[in-house]
Amino acid sequence: MLNLLNRFKSKKSKKRRISDKEIRKKSLQFNFGEQDQVDLISYSGLAEESSYLQMGDKFVRTLFISGYPYVASTGWLNMLINFNHNVDISYHIEQVEPLAALPKLNRKITELESTKRTMLKAGKVIGSEITDPLESAMELKDKIQRGQEKLFQISIYITITADSLVELNKTTTLLETVMSTRLFYIKNATFQQIEGLQSTLPRAENLLAQKRNLDSSSAALTFPFVSSELVQESGILYGINKSNNSLVIVDRFSLNNANSIVFAQSGSGKSYTAKVEILRQLMQGTRVIVIDPEREYKQLASSVNGTYIKLSAKSKEKINPFDFSMSSYSGENDLAEHIQDLTEIISLMVGGLNAEEKAAVDKGILQTYKNHGWSLNPSYAPKKSNSHRGRPPKIKSFPILKDFYKELKTMKQKKLCARLEKFIKGSLSSVFDSQTNIKLDNRLVIFDIKDLNESLRQVMMLVAANFVHSQVKSNPQKRILVIDEGWILLQYEESARFIAGLTRRARKYYLGVTIISQQANDFLSQDYGRAIASQSALRILMKQDTTTIKKVAVEFNLSEYEQHFLLTCDRGEALIIADQNHVALKVVASEKEHPLLTTDPREIYI
Repeated sequence: MLNLLNRFKSKKSKKRRISDKEIRKKSLQFNFGEQDQVDLISYSGLAEESSYLQMGDKFVRTLFISGYPYVASTGWLNMLINFNHNVDISYHIEQVEPLAALPKLNRKITELESTKRTMLKAGKVIGSEITDPLESAMELKDKIQRGQEKLFQISIYITITADSLVELNKTTTLLETVMSTRLFYIKNATFQQIEGLQSTLPRAENLLAQKRNLDSSSAALTFPFVSSELVQESGILYGINKSNNSLVIVDRFSLNNANSIVFAQSGSGKSYTAKVEILRQLMQGTRVIVIDPEREYKQLASSVNGTYIKLSAKSKEKINPFDFSMSSYSGENDLAEHIQDLTEIISLMVGGLNAEEKAAVDKGILQTYKNHGWSLNPSYAPKKSNSHRGRPPKIKSFPILKDFYKELKTMKQKKLCARLEKFIKGSLSSVFDSQTNIKLDNRLVIFDIKDLNESLRQVMMLVAANFVHSQVKSNPQKRILVIDEGWILLQYEESARFIAGLTRRARKYYLGVTIISQQANDFLSQDYGRAIASQSALRILMKQDTTTIKKVAVEFNLSEYEQHFLLTCDRGEALIIADQNHVALKVVASEKEHPLLTTDPREIYI
């Protein structure tokens, strides 16, 4: 191709174009000789204009950086490296020998000092355009003499390729705008487009020779050849790094906390990503509990012989909100904490509580437990080997919602009783009318709440999360609680406050909470939502739209490139943030994993 370029360079004035038909004819005629194969795979012709080249059906323009900012900082060329268009970037760096650099610096210093004295004599104000270069030149001279710095000549060229001249001009304008925001100025290599293209090719030929002097510190900051990597040997594989095709392996339990959040538009692959993580966590012995409002995890449960619990008004599986387990029955903190959580659940059931009603509910719950033998100040402490598993020997059962309702009646709380009555005598009376009859002893437990109506689904999500939290405290081990469609819990203050508290306390019990949501704006617009996000050391951000990207970018401090990536990424691609590491990745599943995870009807029912 390079020989062909030089050949056309000598004949550029003719602007001759070779058609595809001629290429095929010539290749057949000479039986695909070596030179003819080069002709076949290269462009059909080259035309040189003053400000661009046309190579076949592509339009090419080479530009160079002519002006640099006064101060260089880390990542000062990031906007160029992350410019998401079809561009090739070429650096030419040549060291200047100190013996040759010092006379030039002395001459420059003399010129600037002479200009300064002349302006002083004329009574003119000396601006930064004189003082700044003078100070920089004197400082650089001193560092070169001490051997602390070296001087380099650097040239940076950008070659843009586009399908049309209109697109080429548009991309050029956009690049100029982006670069000027950081005080970089670029110029077109007018009447030197051939030389510019050759300077960009990997031939180490700087034919344009548009050079700028930089010290070694500033030159080092121009290097873009660094890509983020995220590999933790004890972790699981999340996907393939988009920047360098390395593996992204993360151990969420080695981070500041084991909580994570997943934000994505519907159809971006967030549940698929969660299921990939679940399957690989199970392989490492982690126990996983999922609250599934859309029945997306049923196939996964059956594939790994997990426990699938379908919670509805007609189901036989029950969770008693008053049921709780103690880590070691020293007692009062566990029961007191459970009463506070239970108050939030009751508040959600009745549509909210004012301060007076909250006090009445708290008093009623406490008295209900006392009626069944529970006390905040127990006088007994069963041994760990106790057959009652930490419960007081004289307790026969936990109270149920009906017992609490009776206590409210005794307290003459008629309004509260009326609001709670649908769970006692109405259409939802069969939901919380029994003792808990499920266990979390399987490595994977799925709570399916799809069949519950909207008014009850949020309550059940909170009841299930509270039950899991209670069970986890009694037997801490490596566990993950996944709450899909977590935005549902942020619709009311009671559930939002509970989940925020759960993520804050989870680390103490070796628990990681995963919140999956497609409503990033609503989630991050609330104080509790932002608290949950700040308590999550692992963040997985998938495709966003223009209505959500600003809030997501501000919350997670995303760069311009990361924002653009989230707006344009394909299904299954994500930006993963683990503590301070930001990595773009493609979530991948093996051929054997994929059938266990997909819920795409086109794949299931074929």
